[in-house]
Amino acid sequence: RALLLRIGDKCSEYGGSVDYREHIDTCCSVLWREYEHSELLLQCAEQLPHKIPFYGVLVGLINLEKEDFAKEIVDNTHTKFQDAINCDRIRISLRFLTCLMCNNVISPSSIIEIFETFLSSAATTVDEESGNPCWQARADFYISCILSCLPWGGTELNEQVPDELDRVLVGVQSYLSIRFGTDGKDFLEDLWDRIQTLSHNGWKADSVPRPHLQFEAQLVAGKAYPINCPHQSIEREKHVAELKYPTRLQRLNIFPPNKVEMQPIDRFVIEEYLLDVLLFFNGCRKECATYLVGLPVPFRYEYLMAETIFSQLLLLPQPPFKSMYYTLVIIDLCKALPGAFPAVVAGAVRALFEKIADLDMECRTRLILWFSHHLANFQYIWPWEEWAYVKYLPRWAPQRVFVQEILEREIRLSYWDKIKQSIENAPALEELLPPKGGSCFQYDNDQELSAELNSMVKSRKTTREIILWMEENVIPVHGATEVVIQTLLEIGSKSFTHLVTVLERYGQVIAKLSSDVGMQVLVINEVTSYWKNNTQMIAIAIDRMMGYRLISNLAIVSWVFSEVNVDQFHLSDRPWEILRNAINKTYNRISDLRKEIRLLEKEILLAQKAQKEYEIAELKLEIVDGQPVQAEKPGRLKRLKGCADRAKFEETSIRESLEAKETLLVRALEENKELFISLYKCFRFVLMERLPPLSMDIDQGNILADGYNIGELEQWCLTTLGHVKAISRQYSTEIWPHMEVLDAEIFHPLIRKA
Repeated sequence: RALLLRIGDKCSEYGGSVDYREHIDTCCSVLWREYEHSELLLQCAEQLPHKIPFYGVLVGLINLEKEDFAKEIVDNTHTKFQDAINCDRIRISLRFLTCLMCNNVISPSSIIEIFETFLSSAATTVDEESGNPCWQARADFYISCILSCLPWGGTELNEQVPDELDRVLVGVQSYLSIRFGTDGKDFLEDLWDRIQTLSHNGWKADSVPRPHLQFEAQLVAGKAYPINCPHQSIEREKHVAELKYPTRLQRLNIFPPNKVEMQPIDRFVIEEYLLDVLLFFNGCRKECATYLVGLPVPFRYEYLMAETIFSQLLLLPQPPFKSMYYTLVIIDLCKALPGAFPAVVAGAVRALFEKIADLDMECRTRLILWFSHHLANFQYIWPWEEWAYVKYLPRWAPQRVFVQEILEREIRLSYWDKIKQSIENAPALEELLPPKGGSCFQYDNDQELSAELNSMVKSRKTTREIILWMEENVIPVHGATEVVIQTLLEIGSKSFTHLVTVLERYGQVIAKLSSDVGMQVLVINEVTSYWKNNTQMIAIAIDRMMGYRLISNLAIVSWVFSEVNVDQFHLSDRPWEILRNAINKTYNRISDLRKEIRLLEKEILLAQKAQKEYEIAELKLEIVDGQPVQAEKPGRLKRLKGCADRAKFEETSIRESLEAKETLLVRALEENKELFISLYKCFRFVLMERLPPLSMDIDQGNILADGYNIGELEQWCLTTLGHVKAISRQYSTEIWPHMEVLDAEIFHPLIRKA
């Protein structure tokens, strides 16, 4: 196992040697003796794809002596390739098959046949008469699979089947000429240019190890096996295709070209290595960092590694994995390469900071969250004096807002005095720090009603007693919401646990005060008034209240779009954070219900299967002495009957649970529909008030040259439209079913144009 995992690495398993031939000879001798490790070899090829050339040679050498071993590898790989649903598995399996071809285990004509099947499927997909152009995402994926195999097998295909390879390349060029293009060069067109350069250079890529060349004289005697590829069906919806076949990489060109200078194809290959390691080690950050710094390439690639990781972190509509994963990987890489990678990361931050005005709003938010967390792991050390000038920019300038949000997030992870100390070399930035402090309780101990409520809570009066007291004393005399909410928040202000305890114990008191959306907005106003110096506690308290269904998502939307918050849209992330939390909580509730329904449906099928199995066994007869008798043994029949009776009893309760969950899901989906309609109505209202009549004819040249040469109203519009776009993109699958209503009732042509 260790030999397969560490092949190609400088490690103790191979005595510290870096000789590929020695590694392969050592590992091959073990595999010859331990035939049962074929499945492990396949797992390694699938999950360490940057080492596929080594695994291909191992199979090729064993094929010379044990054809059944190699045949099993080919059959299993072919089966996985045919059955693959996940696009990454398809891509990796095809690369492994290509490397097996290089080692004379698979015939070149079989690889060409797969390529031509993919080409045919892609061309049919984008044909308007016989296909479905909405599924171009899958067609593009098939073409990218073909092209991405050529750095590993282009040389052999060119030597053995040159005419067939030329035919494939002509087919790719034809496909690119008929597909629907995008503005500028997209990933597929860029890859095609790189493959053409590779072809002109004789199909040689320094970044792809070719260990099979050292065994060429032996491998030529091996037996090559044929394989094929089935045609794929086409579905209908465009967004389904884009979800199943997402763009693998959207490059962020962060650094100057000289920092990532290498042959065009080498950049692509290293990106493939990096993305594969990030994919297969997403649950093992330490191992991920180890493999990222030890790729089998003969040149340094720290800058390209940083660009690729940041490209994934900021990938739209969402990164392949949670943002925290990339945060941890970057931290581990800084520790693994202390002399090189921290400086590269710092350079990336500076470059992105310069472009912050042009970044998508979703990307800005991710960058803020990542950078604040990153600094928290390195003692909050940063040359803040470089950014001190932002204090003198307009308060709506994106760079100033970025620094302000970073400092606010850092305080959440540390404490106010610590962060103030970290910027002592840039005292001008102190103005951007949020106010120091905690709660803002409006009533001191002399306030009779507040003091009485405090006493009742501390003496553990019941919810009913407090509600009766409130109806008799507070409501007739004073606005109940203000006194009660402020006092309960004061009692729960010591910690998060105290807050949760108060909400759990006296939630009905708050519910009594928030019977409709208007009253719930007043409750939220009191929360923000009490915690006005602590944005984190505002977000936590509102989130908890929504979790206990004391306030609704519609109330949160109404509050976010109140005048005081609308004026802050371009100055602070606070209202957007609370809005995102509310939408996300609604979405998660629906996702959880769908998951629970799927599990219950699965349990019903298992119960029915148990009953069916008993019925079949009971009816199973055999002839003994000319007479039909029960075929099953009494013991097994009794056990099956017990399982069937138990399953039948459980099925009734499961169906009741399923019916209840389905009812909840219908209600949740209706709430979700109301949420998005309300949200977009609010967006329309505030945008129509502020958008110029003929949309926003902003001087883009000025924005690119200096992101702050725009007025406050224009910046407000840009920021708000950016958040509209980000929310629509993130929750597109939930919004899609309501598009007809939104199109008909809400989306004004002015907003579409903007």
